Amino acid sequence: MNEVVMSVLLLVTLLGSLALGLWVSIALFLSGAVGILMFSNAPLTSALATNVWSSSAEWSLAALPLFIWMGEILFRSRVSSDLFTGLAPWLRSLPGGLSHVGIFASGIFAAVSGSSAATCATVAKVALPELKKRGYDEKLVLGAIAGSGTLGLMIPPSVILIVYGVAAELSIARLFIAGIMPGLMIFALYAAYIALWSILNPSKVPEKDPPLPLLERIRGTGTLIPISLLILGVIGSIYLGIASPTDSAAVGVVLALGLSWWFGDLNWKMFKESLMAATLSSAMIAFIMAGAAFLTVAMGYSGLPARVAGWIGDLGLSNAALLAALTVFFILMGCFLDGVSIVVLTTAVLLPTVLQAGIDPIWFGIFLVLVVEMGQLTPPVGLNLFVLQGMTGRDILFLSKAALPFFGLLIVGLILISVFPGIISFLPSLMFSK
Repeated sequence: MNEVVMSVLLLVTLLGSLALGLWVSIALFLSGAVGILMFSNAPLTSALATNVWSSSAEWSLAALPLFIWMGEILFRSRVSSDLFTGLAPWLRSLPGGLSHVGIFASGIFAAVSGSSAATCATVAKVALPELKKRGYDEKLVLGAIAGSGTLGLMIPPSVILIVYGVAAELSIARLFIAGIMPGLMIFALYAAYIALWSILNPSKVPEKDPPLPLLERIRGTGTLIPISLLILGVIGSIYLGIASPTDSAAVGVVLALGLSWWFGDLNWKMFKESLMAATLSSAMIAFIMAGAAFLTVAMGYSGLPARVAGWIGDLGLSNAALLAALTVFFILMGCFLDGVSIVVLTTAVLLPTVLQAGIDPIWFGIFLVLVVEMGQLTPPVGLNLFVLQGMTGRDILFLSKAALPFFGLLIVGLILISVFPGIISFLPSLMFSK
């Protein structure tokens, strides 16, 4: 009975704190403190200090602020605008024309930023004015940018994969490699949808620009060389075993600073702004993870994780039914919490059940990220929707409708990785086979 009372009290404290508008990290710390004080003899200050330190001292977490800083540097440099210049000549002849620019640019930028919001903001800043000026359908363009911005969560180096890897004590390099094919799959689904939509709605697509000579296309592609070298430097160092994910993040920052200096964008103001923005984002994530670790300790006294795992296990659900239930659960959570919060709140509780069901934790990590991607597109806390609202002035309802088809494509992707798990497991088994 004591376990039930504590579980209910912790849940009420957490949800009440979030409803009052407290920061997620503060709500987590407060809920953990209530649990420790009321249901444990452990000294609060010692438990707090120990768990905050242990959750923050993981070496793998050092990659987080570095990758975030790299994205902030690129966001403020001309490298991001060069994406449009380099991609446009090749995409203008496809069905849908330059509507594809948002998706292709997001895929490339995601590979060097690791952040969904940074990817969405950067591509919107560069591509949206150009596409609106050329007469492309606003709802399609905004939906494509919002949807493809989620690629920043999947395509390595992904911030959220680092968070999951630390929480689940898994190889981050394996997780990065496992995210490549699912990321490309989502990328292909988005591109196919835009092409099909454009064929079915020819009146809403402006006339194609005349094709450019091959030499001009190649000359325009030259603007993609710097960011391509950056991707090779960061991702290649991991896959070739030259650097760990943490080391490669440092390489990425140095390369990003070097490119910004080369293009003349690097100055003291830009350096300070990028560093401050990265510090704020990293501190937010660190505090959320520390608060979640503290709450996990409090929940351990209640026996809640074991009870949840046991309850789900007693239901006798098949793996398919279990994943379907978790999908609904995560989508609902995504309506109220950001992706990092969802991962750190649920991993410790659900991973034992997932392992007991015989589900590969690497596969589950990609599954979790894919479902969290959906949360970036669901109001009221759809981060990508907020980013676009701030940049366009459009209301959340309009943006939600624009993003709805891409939300549906994420569900299709979820079904595909469930039916064909090799989409996730093939590359890690190939790269790490003995």
